[in-house]
Amino acid sequence: MSIAERLAKADPGNAEWQRDLSVSHDRIGDVQRAQGDLAAALASYRASLAIAERLAAADPGSGAGAGPGNAEWQRDLSVSHNKIGDVQRAQGDLAAALASYHASLAIAERLAKADPGNAQWQRDLSVSHNKIGDVHATQGDLAAALARYHVSLAIAERLAKADPGNAQWQRDLSVSHDRIGDVQRAQGDLAAALASYHASLAIAERLAAADPGSRAGAGPGNAEWQRDLSVSHNKIGDVHATQGDLAVALARYRASLAIAERLAAADPGNAEWQRDLSVSHERIGDVQRAQG
Repeated sequence: MSIAERLAKADPGNAEWQRDLSVSHDRIGDVQRAQGDLAAALASYRASLAIAERLAAADPGSGAGAGPGNAEWQRDLSVSHNKIGDVQRAQGDLAAALASYHASLAIAERLAKADPGNAQWQRDLSVSHNKIGDVHATQGDLAAALARYHVSLAIAERLAKADPGNAQWQRDLSVSHDRIGDVQRAQGDLAAALASYHASLAIAERLAAADPGSRAGAGPGNAEWQRDLSVSHNKIGDVHATQGDLAVALARYRASLAIAERLAAADPGNAEWQRDLSVSHERIGDVQRAQG
């Protein structure tokens, strides 16, 4: 950080040095957030935002109505708003988080409109809708959340269709189905939730199968795909449990447990995998108790 500060101070007109300083603030904010120091993270992200705003304002093409200008500066600005929104949401300040996410969305919309063929801008747009949907869901406005998630899903579907071999686009599509399923389940529409979760599961299964290291007996392979698969089984099991179909729920929970066991065995020091293992055992225990 001190090097970036010295360079930026020595040559204030050098946009690249300024951007390096902004990125340094972002990285420090990421660490502070991971450590749970949200106030410090917010200060770091705001320092980054201030630089991003100056860079965007200094680019004549970056003004409102003038197109995206220097897209890199614009995207930095959008990311900064999102990071600030994430911290505000973690702090429980949902109104402020929503404002930050909307600020990010406005930039993402301009970038996507100016360059419709740019997949990254389209994905940023999808992410912004998801984040706004998450806040609405937390606020209990399920209809508004569902609307946002459907917009995000439509974008994810276009990206996945345009590039079927891109695992990230496929995973985004899977996550969108999951989010929609969560809202449908909260609304009591269990049949629709089950359909959404099965759509997510189908994608997770394809991703896991496409990773040679993900096959049974070969270790966890790509742990992210494996965990997605485990989560999908759990969500489907939850719906079946709510519907009273305990035998099917138990089968799903056991499928999730088998994956959790492989992940935990492959990386015993990973607290997340250990927690997943614990949750799987709890779910199975709950069903067995309900079965008498």
